[in-house]
Amino acid sequence: MASGSERLLVDGREVARLLLADTAPARLRGMLLRRPLPPALLLSPASSVHGLGMVETLEVALLDRDMCVRHLLRLRPCGMTRPRRQIRSVLEAPVGSFEQWGLQVGSQVAIAERGTG
Repeated sequence: MASGSERLLVDGREVARLLLADTAPARLRGMLLRRPLPPALLLSPASSVHGLGMVETLEVALLDRDMCVRHLLRLRPCGMTRPRRQIRSVLEAPVGSFEQWGLQVGSQVAIAERGTG
């Protein structure tokens, strides 16, 4: 899991600090037991997610190989999303984040490291 030095960009605008879950253990943990919840978590590779053990509802964006938002969902505790073939990554965030960021179907998501621009 990355140290959190990454930033989430939506349509070219920096919107939040980003944690990366790019290993199997990190993807399995996801947002579980994180207090407070991080502003954003990117699980990659991933085509679906689960809310087992979660106590809060999350917003979920399903991203294709180009990091374009294909679907937006709410993940309730103990819920799960179905795997989708075209999905390569999943972005999770606390409820209300996507509206604040202007994230919608068709938005382009990117990762930037601190100090790059």
